[in-house]
Amino acid sequence: MERFVRDLKKYYRYMLYSAEAQLKNEVAGSFLNWLWWILDPLLFMLVYTFVYAMIFGRSQQYLCAFIFIGYSSWTFFQKSINSSVRLIKQYRGVVSKVYVPKFALVVSTMLVQGFKLLISLGLVFITMLLYQVPYYPTVFWLFPYLVMLFLLTFGLSMLLLHFGVFVEDLANIVNVILRLLFYLSGVFYNLETSSMNATLRNALIHLNPTCFVITSLRNAMLYGQTPQLSWLVAWMFVGVALSVIGIRVVYRYERRYVKAI
Repeated sequence: MERFVRDLKKYYRYMLYSAEAQLKNEVAGSFLNWLWWILDPLLFMLVYTFVYAMIFGRSQQYLCAFIFIGYSSWTFFQKSINSSVRLIKQYRGVVSKVYVPKFALVVSTMLVQGFKLLISLGLVFITMLLYQVPYYPTVFWLFPYLVMLFLLTFGLSMLLLHFGVFVEDLANIVNVILRLLFYLSGVFYNLETSSMNATLRNALIHLNPTCFVITSLRNAMLYGQTPQLSWLVAWMFVGVALSVIGIRVVYRYERRYVKAI
């Protein structure tokens, strides 16, 4: 881990510049330019709100804010994980010519998605003001839950970066798993009030990290509920463990990546 800290200090500028370049490249040539970073989550929120309220005929207190929280958290996780599988092949021109610690590619991608997450969370707070959601001190639990989400995403991304070099079809497998996970995470519906078996419902909420984060953030930010600290600590520990394992694996095998691609 000493090497990781040393490389983090040495290459942090590269990660920041790389993330900035990716953000600029996304909106290059676009008529609305950076406004898309606001319109994209806003439009998706409106679509999910229409599906939930009009098609399914469901009601939910603070519906738009409720869906915004789920969509923002899920999008950060899903896009970071999806990108990590092909990172080495995507940057083969860089990694084959100069040495860059491979975790820097993951961090750069997460910084891009993290920037978009911050914009979405800003829209969440605006929506909460429009709904006149009461202020609850539990809203500050947003920060430890985001740290947990970042750790889990980083750890999984590092492992997928490694295996994505050697397993050609891994991206397709990950897409299928993420699609299933999307529907099991309650992104646009309330899993806590669903009609499924109580044991299964509790298992999905607590053993599915994305569902746990989304449900906990909604309860803390919208309904003033104190989080389940034991589960937060447990998932935080899992995130740290996955991150350490991912870093060690990538450092050990990174010399083989150029030959593999």
